[in-house]
Amino acid sequence: MPLDATEQRLAAALAARRDALLADLRTHVNLPTGGSHAPAMDESVRLLTDRLTALGASTRSVVGPNPPSWLSPDAATRAPRRVVVCSRPNTKARCRVLVSGHVDTVHEPDSPFRSLAVAPDGKTATGPGCVDMKGGLVIAVHALETLQEVGVDASWSFVLSTDEETGSFAADATLREEAAKHDVGLALEPATPEGGLVVERPGSGQFMIEAAGKAAHVGRDFKSGVNAIVAVARTVAPIQSLAKPDEGLIVNVGVIEGGTATNVVPDHARAYGNIRCTTPEIGRRAMAEIEAIVSGGTVPPGASLTFSSTLNRPAKPATPKVMALAGLAKAAAEDLGQSLPFSKTGGVCEGNNLQDAGLPTIDTLGVRGGGLHTPQEWIELASLVERSQLLAILIARLSRNGFSA
Repeated sequence: MPLDATEQRLAAALAARRDALLADLRTHVNLPTGGSHAPAMDESVRLLTDRLTALGASTRSVVGPNPPSWLSPDAATRAPRRVVVCSRPNTKARCRVLVSGHVDTVHEPDSPFRSLAVAPDGKTATGPGCVDMKGGLVIAVHALETLQEVGVDASWSFVLSTDEETGSFAADATLREEAAKHDVGLALEPATPEGGLVVERPGSGQFMIEAAGKAAHVGRDFKSGVNAIVAVARTVAPIQSLAKPDEGLIVNVGVIEGGTATNVVPDHARAYGNIRCTTPEIGRRAMAEIEAIVSGGTVPPGASLTFSSTLNRPAKPATPKVMALAGLAKAAAEDLGQSLPFSKTGGVCEGNNLQDAGLPTIDTLGVRGGGLHTPQEWIELASLVERSQLLAILIARLSRNGFSA
């Protein structure tokens, strides 16, 4: 259906913000929020929350836990990550919308790739986090500001996290708490390269197998040594054989470490792995099977094995409610003259956590681009306006009509 008068005003107002959108993108991309660089993340959060507070939002800040020490060796010394929630309820709106975004990136602060560079033709730009997901954060703030400017009664909360790229261990509890207070979730992960909307994601989990043995000099005392690498290695093949990609389970042992020199029997070794699963049940069953292999495996006499795991990203299936919400986004896109094809991906995000908490969520409403997590990360600059228009009109329609499936 054609855009109504209010929606036309929204689209026009956001088109007029083209230069402001680019300026804000430059500001946030130039803040080095990768790694554990808390000062830049704090500044990015401050800039965003100042804008949301000016719209009348209340703000609360929560410090969450770091990843488990076996998964992140610096967890004990890392500064705790915080999550900020900005909320502006409106009883006139018929849908409570939860927007989710993260300010952290994978790019190290001292990397030479650290600022926004616009291409000579003005159509694209490169920069750390420009699509994942600083572009998404920028369009969301402008969309919310424009909704208020045009007079749309919208009820929303905005969760800003600082540890999505490291698993959302700090943000998980807050995401789940906020999910229970809202009707739909809209996460700002970048669109697929063709501008599509991801409607289905697997779950993801990490595991570690650690072996203890006994060190010995290979030439002088080999027989008294207990090889920890051998103990770990005997588990790898049976664990890897659990993978059944066509049945919704990927299992990958990706890192093995241990030993100090070839002439020393190693007394310590570790193996790290990842699983991807299409349902929570498949994920739980896989972790139980991996643990059973570790606990029941044949190890050299005198060696011991321990197992650690986490299923921190539950699967995000394309449920009827998700597809209904995706259909509303697709209709809004088409009314704007945009294309919004549906797809699925093997990646995971905070949308997994929100949907596992019971909130119907679509999570690739951010900008278009590519090269994620590389020094070639780029953004299609026209998508700043186009995706902010899509987000604003989707929220406007949800606010006016409510959501049911």
